[in-house]
Amino acid sequence: MPKAMIQISERANRVLNILKAKYGLRDKSQAINRMAEEFTEILLEPQLRPEYIKRLRKIEKEGTVSEEEFEKKFKVKI
Repeated sequence: MPKAMIQISERANRVLNILKAKYGLRDKSQAINRMAEEFTEILLEPQLRPEYIKRLRKIEKEGTVSEEEFEKKFKVKI
């Protein structure tokens, strides 16, 4: 496992301490890992996930319907 010596701000240090307390973690290393996991979920939005891309490609292959056909089929005026 990689090791790193880092410098963090006082605020970042407080946030890490809060994470340690909230999740019952032993050290700041675990807090940083937890933060990275949560940030990854936020950062990698569904649009970027491979499953989502496969789903989009499948949808792209489906046929389209014109507005007139849609209105006729569902008896709705767009």
